[in-house]
Amino acid sequence: MSTNILWHEASILKQERREQNSHSSFILWFTGLSASGKSSIANAFARKLFEDNKQVFVLDGDNIRHGLNNDLGFDEVSRKENIRRIGEVSKLFVESGQIVLTAFISPYREDRQVVRALVEDDEFIEVYVKASVDACEKRDPKGLYKKARNNEIPNFTGISAPYEEPLHPEIVLDSEHNSIEQCVQQLHAFLIEKGLI
Repeated sequence: MSTNILWHEASILKQERREQNSHSSFILWFTGLSASGKSSIANAFARKLFEDNKQVFVLDGDNIRHGLNNDLGFDEVSRKENIRRIGEVSKLFVESGQIVLTAFISPYREDRQVVRALVEDDEFIEVYVKASVDACEKRDPKGLYKKARNNEIPNFTGISAPYEEPLHPEIVLDSEHNSIEQCVQQLHAFLIEKGLI
């Protein structure tokens, strides 16, 4: 790390951006197994927020790996770096006064905690999109579970690599037994109750 750098203070404060947007800024961190519905729920909820005139953006695991993190693999070290980078990007969105929705498996509790520690207490909301391996494997829209079972994909979360369920998520969305729309409604009601939107 270079020692020849200094932090440059912004001329526009986070609170000023929030006031202009008429809403708070925070991270909705969607975590869960592959095919649990993280991206589908995040994008559906982003649409709802957008239609309510909220400044919102979705960071999706696959999409980020096409650009920012295209140099990373899926071993444990790479996964940790993937989440670290996304945490830093998410923090920038919070500073910009926006609501950022992140849809990443993020299998390790420690890594999710690292991101939580980057922002203030009320700026990180862990959203556990809960579905069993069996349910996710039956959906398998990308055919990844089948490949993992055939040993074509190493280090696949839920099959050959661990997934550490959140111990105390702010909200659990049971995507195995609820539709995307039901999950969106539950999340919307939760954020209203917390006074965040």
